[in-house]
Amino acid sequence: MSTIPKIILGLGKDQSPKRFHPWIFSGAISKMTGELADGDVVEVYSNKNEYLCTGHYQKGSIAVRIFSFNQIEPDVTFWKEKIQKAYDYRKAIGLIGREDTNVYRLVYGEGDGMPGLIIDFYNGTAVIQCHSIGMHRETEKIVQALKEIYGSSLKAVYDKSKESLSDRYGDKLANTYLFGEDKEKQVLEYGNKIKVDWEEGQKTGFFIDQRENRKLVGQYAKDKKVLDCFCYAGGFSVYALKAGASEVHSVDSSKTAIKLTDDNIQLNFGETAKQKSHVADAFDFLKDNQGQYDLMVVDPPAFAKHRDARHQAVMGYKRLNALAIQGVKPGGMIFTFSCSQVVDKYLFHGAITAAAIETGRTVRIMQYLTQPPDHPISIYHPEGEYLKGMLLFVE
Repeated sequence: MSTIPKIILGLGKDQSPKRFHPWIFSGAISKMTGELADGDVVEVYSNKNEYLCTGHYQKGSIAVRIFSFNQIEPDVTFWKEKIQKAYDYRKAIGLIGREDTNVYRLVYGEGDGMPGLIIDFYNGTAVIQCHSIGMHRETEKIVQALKEIYGSSLKAVYDKSKESLSDRYGDKLANTYLFGEDKEKQVLEYGNKIKVDWEEGQKTGFFIDQRENRKLVGQYAKDKKVLDCFCYAGGFSVYALKAGASEVHSVDSSKTAIKLTDDNIQLNFGETAKQKSHVADAFDFLKDNQGQYDLMVVDPPAFAKHRDARHQAVMGYKRLNALAIQGVKPGGMIFTFSCSQVVDKYLFHGAITAAAIETGRTVRIMQYLTQPPDHPISIYHPEGEYLKGMLLFVE
């Protein structure tokens, strides 16, 4: 008989886990056995004492993050099997073993059946970022699993969970190496050299989720003057230059980001690149530089992380994109994105439509853009689709 603590759901509250949604909300819970602490592994039962699933408990709106719909003990073997499946999937889609690419997302939370866990692989270094204290308590088992799966090709494991956990836990932690030590922070993405700072940089160090969209920019950038707004490490700028852009301007309000962009331009092109970096607010830069660019990339950070900020976020996307649509040259293209999970693709589409109406210009949607296949979306968890994008053609 299982010794794992139980959570009993109320009458009629078992439909969500029976449809394999990976979250149990606090309002669905009828009672709990014993005193539960944040991060404890729990089993969830229906009001008829029918086993439903196993997950991590945490006080809050999402009370249980489910990692198994089978009754199991989450030991090292269990986590190795889960991560092995994630690894095999990345191998099946052609991301593991490539000569021109050695950076990818190995684990994407709910998309890989491991809510609260992100693992990004950077040329031998696995960077872990936990979004629940329960998953952070599993890191020792996860590191062991990574060692067994990767063998000698795993050089280091870095835990970068301090910023992603709630303050009451993150404040007590330090980002640190759990295995190995600092290695050369340089990766290859479709043959482009990228310097990555997983210790001090944003997220896990690089925005891996834009890989295919960066490649698409390269298809259209030849002979065009390109603006890369919110450039961070300059990934879009590098691809545009490699594709033969006539000139690229990279804009970010962060001096640290611009330094990283400059390093990556230098790494790929030396002193010969037709590129200029600007430490500036993107809104102000767009306002002051109308009519200069043939192609724009507008990739801001999340404007809203919570539902109560959603309206302001939508207005922000409208204002930003109105400036871009108004400012791009006739016959120009705009790659525009939102990574705000609480702003779905329909709200984002509405914001871009409102921006286009405001400018009065003729705008066509060439293509809808999204996250790459190493950020898979569970069919049972549509909330996992967070990256929305549109490629616009503006007359």
